[in-house]
Amino acid sequence: MITDKIKKMKIGLLMTLFLFMLGTANAQKVYTVDYASQAEVKVFEVKYESQADLRVFKVKYESQAGKNDGKWYFTKYSSQAKKKVYFVKYESQADVKIFYVDYESQAGWKNSAKKSLMD
Repeated sequence: MITDKIKKMKIGLLMTLFLFMLGTANAQKVYTVDYASQAEVKVFEVKYESQADLRVFKVKYESQAGKNDGKWYFTKYSSQAKKKVYFVKYESQADVKIFYVDYESQAGWKNSAKKSLMD
């Protein structure tokens, strides 16, 4: 009787952990590298939203990060990130042009052709 309850609790706990890990596996966690050669994606911050491929909203907590929808969480360590980005000096060097938005609801891709770069 007690062992059945323990088994059910263990299974429930394992399922909960699995679902939690599944939900955060594709989170848009990024890390800014020091050199272009270390980056998976080169990014340029544009001055105007109309110039951007992606509108980015910086979230405060890792749990708020989106799944390639422009909600970015900047990690402290490269090993925690899904993507390593380098901010280039010139627009012509960039793979993706971003514009920082003030509200979470404004985040998202304007040029979906480049979406695969951040997958």
